[in-house]
Amino acid sequence: MINLIGYYSLIIGLVISLSIVFLSIKNLRNSEKFDQRITVSIVTQFFLVVVSFFSLILSFINSDFSNETVFNNSHTTEPLFYKITGTWGNHEGSLLLWLLVLTLYLLIFLFRSKSQPKDYKIFTTLFQQIIVIGFFIFLIKTSNPFNYIYPTPNEGLGLNPILQDPALAIHPPILYLGYVGTSIIFSSVLGAICADQVSREWASHIKKWAVTSWIFLTFGILLGSIWAYYELGWGGFWFWDPVENISLMPWLALVTLIHCITVFEKRLILSSWVIVLSISTFTLSMCGTFLVRSGILNSIHTFANDPERGLYILIFLFTLIFLSILIFIFFFKNEKKELGSIYWMSKETSILVNNWFMMYFLSVVLLGTTYPIFLEVITSDKISVGPPFYHKLILPFLIPFLIAMAIGPKLKWIKSNLKNKINLILFFIISFLISFLIMSTIKVKFLFNTILLSSAFYLFFVSLKDFFKNKINNFSQNIAHFGFSLLILSILFNNFLSKEVITNLKIGESFQSKDLKISFESLNQNTISNYESLVGKFNIENSKGDTEILYPELRIYNQPNIVTSEADIKISLWSDKFMTMNYVNNQEYFNIRYQTKPFMIWIWISTLIITIGGFTSLLKKRHEN
Repeated sequence: MINLIGYYSLIIGLVISLSIVFLSIKNLRNSEKFDQRITVSIVTQFFLVVVSFFSLILSFINSDFSNETVFNNSHTTEPLFYKITGTWGNHEGSLLLWLLVLTLYLLIFLFRSKSQPKDYKIFTTLFQQIIVIGFFIFLIKTSNPFNYIYPTPNEGLGLNPILQDPALAIHPPILYLGYVGTSIIFSSVLGAICADQVSREWASHIKKWAVTSWIFLTFGILLGSIWAYYELGWGGFWFWDPVENISLMPWLALVTLIHCITVFEKRLILSSWVIVLSISTFTLSMCGTFLVRSGILNSIHTFANDPERGLYILIFLFTLIFLSILIFIFFFKNEKKELGSIYWMSKETSILVNNWFMMYFLSVVLLGTTYPIFLEVITSDKISVGPPFYHKLILPFLIPFLIAMAIGPKLKWIKSNLKNKINLILFFIISFLISFLIMSTIKVKFLFNTILLSSAFYLFFVSLKDFFKNKINNFSQNIAHFGFSLLILSILFNNFLSKEVITNLKIGESFQSKDLKISFESLNQNTISNYESLVGKFNIENSKGDTEILYPELRIYNQPNIVTSEADIKISLWSDKFMTMNYVNNQEYFNIRYQTKPFMIWIWISTLIITIGGFTSLLKKRHEN
């Protein structure tokens, strides 16, 4: 019964979508006021999607294995929390969550846009409904979350054990709030073009949606990074995995878009660039959806489903791109004169330069992610693009980017003379001397890393000074830039100072080096509701005589029958102690991996600071100077 309610709610929701399109077109032709029947229909549509989503949740809670999605992704021994989060831990459920957020954003848009022109609201609603209809059809025809199984199995296959984690449970909804938020930006820019409303007021309106999407996307990426750090046993925060890159690309585009909108608000220039970025940001989000669900990516994060599903998304995406290009070419009227020329020494020039850097970084990530796919299609050769590719192409350009990011906010709009030159030069000298001393002490590759660290320190000192001097209406910018400088410094120190020991040990043995001693003291077995646990006890003693006890764990899940490695991490403000253990096949030995990861917690803290900077920008009433 619950499955039928969920399924027919989707069917009725699709019918209402078609009626909203009809009402919107009719309202454009026949009335000067916004037709409130459209609002009522959108509220009803959202309610039906909520009913469908909660029907699926109830099916998971009740372990209704007559539902194919529940059967494939749940088990009676799973804790209730993971039964619920299993709702979106699969292809069908995650798409239903996509649809839920799509309709939620449209509903919020209507209520937050009462003062906007009627035609703009209707066009935005129309384009958003095209996306909604596409996802309704995708769900119902190819990815129905309410498919029926007969006879009903007694047990399900269970949720993938690596998804049974609190951080990953809330990671997809937060990430989707960021991804799907770009759909409103996309619909809004097309609506503004069609209604001839690409103006300063429109830019201020859409900037809030861009910042909101960016906040959720940033926080979602942070949760995913933390999860990968302690759950997958990789021992780091970012590994340039294809699905990690897919989330990074729209993030980079959103950062660029937000800064371009700021310029457009002030000068009414870069309007075409704002439109292109708005379309590109949504396109990148949809490309991520295609790649994750097409089965062509080799990643721990992918759903790896039928490529035909990916083909549907690809065709739908190309349709949306083609539609947006036609609208941009034939309907965009760039008749507004620019308010003066762009001088090379001005804030808008600094933003434009930094945007070029951001687009370069985006291009590198896009190339590294998609090149192996196209190469395999053309030549059948499989390759993987790893961290060295990204580091070699990105790090050299990171130096001028950080310096420009430090100097740019000091400039004024239209035309500027750089003030406080002595302070800026002094900060650079101090940054270089500190970096020189650090690099000399830790003895890594000297010249390039000294310059790179100097540029990071330079941004850090300049951003820190801005906290105490700049106006309050630049507060959000100061927080975000300071958080970014702290993030870069934390990443660099984490990279320079990390240490790792990999060895094979059996119970009672020890590993000895000049810096530390690792002793495998014992192995204890525990039984949990849905898995068996093997917990190792390791004593870590460093050269100073300080000791640490770590308890890495192996979990043998009963359904599905999978072994996972759970890291034990001792967290401090300065350095994490990280240990995992794994089976060595057909031997008494265990493979032990022990790492020290300096400044790891500051990577998470700095990302939170960046997010707070975005959040404060939503609260302020005045534009930044």
